[in-house]
Amino acid sequence: MSVNNSTRSEHSSDMAAPVVAGLCVAVTALAGRYGIQAWQAYKARPPTARLRRFYEGGFQQTMTRREAALILGVRESTALEKVKEAHRKVMIANHPDAGGSHYMASKINEAKDMMLRKTKNSGSAF
Repeated sequence: MSVNNSTRSEHSSDMAAPVVAGLCVAVTALAGRYGIQAWQAYKARPPTARLRRFYEGGFQQTMTRREAALILGVRESTALEKVKEAHRKVMIANHPDAGGSHYMASKINEAKDMMLRKTKNSGSAF
């Protein structure tokens, strides 16, 4: 009787290998399908800004709070400390001593004054 049991166990192990291989192939196929769908969804999503962009110009005759906020890259309701920090960053990037223009520096300073409510809408010196 022991001879008969050993034949069954060999027969079971011979059948298990193709079943395990088939399961591995099926799991790999499903994972690949999911990966392709995820990649297509990733590529189809709308592009997002990866870098912070500053206001590109086209200045108005008299600066408004909206334009000042766009120049500094802040919201109109931003706290005073954030306005000062934003002014500093933009000014470092556009300072005349570092190759920036005097016109841009005056507009940046005017934007800061507008956001800090220090201006009487007098306009730029340029």
